[in-house]
Amino acid sequence: MGFIRHYLLAVQFFTRIPVTGRLAAWVGYSPAMLRASAAHFPGVGWLVAIAACAVAAASGTLLHGRIGSALVTAALCTIATVLLTGGFHEDGLADVADGLGGSAERNRALEIMKDSRVGAFGAMALVLALLTKVALLALLDAYSGTALLMALVGGHVWSRFCPLVLVRLLPHVGDTATSKSKQLADQISRSALAVALAWCFLPLALVFYAQGATFLITSVAASWLALLWMGRLFARRLQGFTGDCLGATQQVCEIAFYLGAAAALP
Repeated sequence: MGFIRHYLLAVQFFTRIPVTGRLAAWVGYSPAMLRASAAHFPGVGWLVAIAACAVAAASGTLLHGRIGSALVTAALCTIATVLLTGGFHEDGLADVADGLGGSAERNRALEIMKDSRVGAFGAMALVLALLTKVALLALLDAYSGTALLMALVGGHVWSRFCPLVLVRLLPHVGDTATSKSKQLADQISRSALAVALAWCFLPLALVFYAQGATFLITSVAASWLALLWMGRLFARRLQGFTGDCLGATQQVCEIAFYLGAAAALP
């Protein structure tokens, strides 16, 4: 029951799926539970991947053979994921871009990141990230529907494991009084990280079975390189991470996974 409660708490925190009323009362809440729910972040990726794949499959069936169908399908499944998550991670990407782009001074950058308004750097980062994501998904779909579906399955799950590595390696530097992520991302144990990795096993195994080792290895390696780059950037500029940094890392690693998948196509 504890496993299910922690998972539902992660769903409640990271998506717009309603966990309310009696169900929310049964799930409960405490800072310790919220911290434990971080291990199920990749499990939330299962739901996001299922939604994206369902929309992609429906769009591919309805628009099959039409000019530009791959681009429309890529755009629709991206919209579905944003609606399901409420743009939670995209918002983090915009805040990080505004903070790091707006000031080279650490404290000022952190202050800018707490501002809910989107600035020029954030807007550019969002537009470029969404354009890149849609373009890569369209490229994958133009090759085969299976390649698109496997990229979505692997990308949404694996990219939600990557930020947890930052939680393990870097200190949290957000404002402890106002940060929404402090209790969630303050620390993560090795056992919780192992649970998060276990959530990735079946989706990655499915990617391997459907698309082969090269597709999987290239995709995971690309997202891992993106994670290392993001970790180095946050360690150098901020001496740690904030909740926005985790959202930005998820987005960058997801895009990198799609890039690796596209590069692996014959």
